[in-house]
Formats: sequence, C-alpha cells, structure tokens
Amino acid sequence: MTTLLIADLHLHPDAPEVTEGFLAYLAKRASQADALYILGDLFDAWIGDDILDTPDHDPLAAQVVEALKALSDGGTRLYLMHGNRDFLLGTRFADACGATLLPDPYRVELGGKPVLLMHGDSLCTRDEAYMAFRAQARDPQWQAQVLAMPLEARLELAKSLRQQSGEANSNKAEDIMDVTPEEVDKALLEHDVATLIHGHTHRPGVHVLEVDGQPARRLVLGDWQPQRGWEVCIEAQRPPHLLEFPLSGG
Repeated sequence: MTTLLIADLHLHPDAPEVTEGFLAYLAKRASQADALYILGDLFDAWIGDDILDTPDHDPLAAQVVEALKALSDGGTRLYLMHGNRDFLLGTRFADACGATLLPDPYRVELGGKPVLLMHGDSLCTRDEAYMAFRAQARDPQWQAQVLAMPLEARLELAKSLRQQSGEANSNKAEDIMDVTPEEVDKALLEHDVATLIHGHTHRPGVHVLEVDGQPARRLVLGDWQPQRGWEVCIEAQRPPHLLEFPLSGG
C-alpha cells in the first residue's frame, strides 16, 4: 500500500512547466499508488466550478480534470482539500475528477497509524490580517456572493487578490507567515495524533516535536516549481517520509 500526498502546485497558465510536470507525475508516479491526497492550492486561483462549462475559456482546468479523472479511473483513490487560493473548489469539480473533497483538518489512518492532514494556513495565527481574510473567504454567504458575480468579474477579483497577497507578504516578517507552534500542539492533541502533514508555508521539512511529553512529527510539503516537486510518501510499516524530486514533463 502506497499513499502519496502533495500540495501547493499553484497551477497557472503562466507556469506551463509545472503543469506538464504534474501531468507526468500523475501518469508515471501517482498511477502506481493506491491513493493520492492533494492538500490544497492545486490551482493558483479557482473562481468557481462553473468554469468547467467553458473549457475553451480555461483549457488548463479541463486538462487537469481529464488527467485526474484518468488517474481515479485507473484505480488510484483521489482526495482533495481546499487551499487558500482554491477555496472555491466544489463538489462538481471533485465529481468530475472522481475525487473526494475533504474537510480541513482531516484525521485518517495511513500506513497503519492515525495522521492529521491540513492545508496549513489555519495554523498561521500570528498573521492576523490573513486570518481575517481566511474567515471571510470560508464564509458561505461571501462565497455565494462571489459565485454570483459574472465570470469576468471573478477573474479580475482573483487577479486582485493574488496581487494584494503578494504585496502584503512582502512586508511581513518571516515568522509571522509560518505556523504558530502552539497551534500545532493544539491540533495534534485535539485529534489525538502524533503525525501532522500540511503544506501552505512553502517551507518543506520534517520537524521532530514533543507534545504533552510524547514524540510527534510535523511534515511540511514544499511548493512545486518548474525544476522540482515535493511529496510525502507513506508505505505500510514505514514512517511517512518527505521527498524532493526533479520535475519533468517528459
């Protein structure tokens, strides 16, 4: 049994190398696994599932759906979690891919042990401005208002939000944008697990912790770039391990 976990691909038309590498990853690597979990920010922006009605308008979305559906049809179980960029992904997109949309956080048994999966943004509580935006973006009423906007207006909103996020982050201290250690401990204790896997921070690594006197680990997935990708691999009787690999569309 092999389970793969990835996050923060930020697929975008302006980054074709990442898209090509991701499609190759699905065909060559993920197709050999029993399950693939995508822990948020599959897309750099997602403006609503109705984009699937206009494949000519967004060929990237149609291409990704086709590849993910081929993966799930081939027998690899597929799971999706919202990120801070694609929080409008809905059940229609998941159904089109043959995927299951997961809540955040999500406790699951992998490799014979309980593991907590998160996107990771909810752990960054020291970034008060972002946490305020996150609360708004997860509000069903706000989402309904956005989805009621014309397609072109939503595209402009997504562009504006990306620009504002980049400008805001450039002025923030590095530690503010990382997880709050106390929040990590709280999540591990609340869900009674010793392993947490998340993305979002773009700071890949394995952190050895002690929580309530017990050993624990936090594995952080990296963001995908044209040259490389990141995954956590979980196999039976083996602890989860973080892997960096060269990204190739060939």
